[in-house]
Amino acid sequence: MIAPSARKTWNVEVFALSCLLLLAALMARPGALFAEEGTVSLDDLIAEALRKSPEIQAARLRADAAGYRIPQAKSLPDPMATLGYQNDGLSSLTLGQSIMSMGVAGVSQQFPFWGKRALKGEVAAKDAESEAALSAAARHRVVAQIKLAFYDLFLAYKTMDILKDRTVLFSKIEDAAENRYASGTGMQQEVVMAQTEKYMILEKEEMQRQRIQALQGILNAVIGREVSVPLGRPALPPATPFPVTLDEAVSMAKEHSPDVKSKQKMVEGAEAKLKLARKEYYPDVTVGGNYFYRSGNLGDMWSLTFSFNLPIFYKTKQEQALAEAQASLTQARRELTATELMLASGVKEGYSMVQAADRLMKLYREGLIPKANQDVQLAFSNYVAGRVDALTAITRIKNLLDYDLLYWGQLVEREKAIARLHAIMGTEETGQSGPQASGDNARKVARGEAQ
Repeated sequence: MIAPSARKTWNVEVFALSCLLLLAALMARPGALFAEEGTVSLDDLIAEALRKSPEIQAARLRADAAGYRIPQAKSLPDPMATLGYQNDGLSSLTLGQSIMSMGVAGVSQQFPFWGKRALKGEVAAKDAESEAALSAAARHRVVAQIKLAFYDLFLAYKTMDILKDRTVLFSKIEDAAENRYASGTGMQQEVVMAQTEKYMILEKEEMQRQRIQALQGILNAVIGREVSVPLGRPALPPATPFPVTLDEAVSMAKEHSPDVKSKQKMVEGAEAKLKLARKEYYPDVTVGGNYFYRSGNLGDMWSLTFSFNLPIFYKTKQEQALAEAQASLTQARRELTATELMLASGVKEGYSMVQAADRLMKLYREGLIPKANQDVQLAFSNYVAGRVDALTAITRIKNLLDYDLLYWGQLVEREKAIARLHAIMGTEETGQSGPQASGDNARKVARGEAQ
C-alpha cells in the first residue's frame, strides 16, 4: 500500500516528465514538413532511375568503352615508314657519284603469327560481354535499392498513421480517467499514465519524421536527383507474387543472374588468354620493302626483307606468361563457383524470408490483430465501468499497436525480400529502351555496326 504523500510525489514527477516530453515533441515538430505532398508510385521512381541514375550511366559507359576495345585488339600493328640517306665519305655529298651513296625510302609491316589477332579479339570481346553483364547487374541493383528505400519510406508513413490512430485511443482512456478521477472513482495516477503513453507516441512520431527525411534523401540520391527535391508519399503497389519454388529460384539465378554471366564471360576470356599464351611461342613476321635512289648514271635499287622475332628467352617470358594464364583461368573458374554458391545462399535466405513473412502476416491478419481489437474494446468498456484498472486498458492498446506495426513490418520485409531475390536472379523488369538497349554497344562494335 503506497502512502498518500508518496503517491502524490510520484504523480507530480510523472506529470512533470509528461509535460517535458510534450514540450520536446512540440519544439521538434516541423509545422509544414509533411504538408500535402501528393503520392509517388514505385514504377515512376524506377523509370526515372533507369534514365538518370549515375551508377547505371557509369556502368553503361564502362560497357561501351569495353566494346570499343574489340576492333583495336583485332587490328594489325601500325606500319613503319623509313626515310634516310647514305653517303660515301665524310668530306662532301657523293649522291650520283658513288654507288654507295643513295636516298632510302621504305615501309614495313608486322604480321602476328596466325591466330593471334583472332584470339586477342576474342579476349576483348569476352571482356566487353562481361562488362555488359555488369551493366545489367547495376540496373538490377539500382532497381532493388529503389524498392528497398521505397518500402521503408512507406512503412515510416504507415507507422505514423498507426501511431496517430492509437493516440486517439489513448486520448479516450485519458478522458475516461479524468471522468473517473472527477467522480472520485479513479486516481490521478491513471490520468498521468494515459497522458504519458500519448506523449511517448508523439516522440515516436518525431523519430519517424526524421526517418522519412533520411529515406527521401536516399531515394533521391539513387535516382540521380538533388537530395532536397520533394518526393511525396509512397503509394503502396499491389502485393508482388512470387510463385516459384526454392529449386526453381536457384536455377533461375544461375541461368539469368548478370553476376554469373559476367563470371562466365571472364572464364571464357581466360580460356582465350591461355590459347593466346600458347601462341606466343611462335614468332611474328615483319615484311619490309625499301627503295634506294642513287641519281646520275647509277641505277636505283630496291629490297624486300622478312624479319622474325626469336623467342629464345621463353623460360622467362613465354613459359611464365603461360603459367600466369593458367592461374588466371583457375581463378576465374573458382570465382564463378563462389558466385553461384553465394547466389544460391542469397536466394535461399530471401525465399525463407518471403515464406516466413507470408505465414506471420496471415497470423497477424487473421488471429492476433482481430483478437487484440476485441481486447481493446472489452478493456475500454470494462475500464469505463470500473471493472479493470487503467494499466490493463493501456496494455491492451499497446499490444494492438505492436501487432499492427509487426504486420506492416512483415509486409514490407516480404516485398524487400522479393526485390532482393529479383536482383539476385536477374529477373527484374527494367524496360526495353534507353538503358536496356545501350548495353548492347559492345556486341554492336564486335559486329562492326556501331558508329
